[in-house]
Amino acid sequence: MRPVLVYTLLRILLFGVTFGVLWLLGLQQPLLLIVVSFLISGVASYVLLSRQRDAVSERLSAKVDRPKPQND
Repeated sequence: MRPVLVYTLLRILLFGVTFGVLWLLGLQQPLLLIVVSFLISGVASYVLLSRQRDAVSERLSAKVDRPKPQND
């Protein structure tokens, strides 16, 4: 579960940083600020968090591919 937690926390952090920078740059309308922050942080996370995203993918596929115990 650790890779999922790390990736999630990094996404939240990236959104917060983007939100703060845009707010400091003068974007004051709340809805627009949230939407633009979400879009920019999404693109940035696609580029910056590829290693963490791959770790999450490996973790989830290992759980899905694990054989299920047979109940007799």
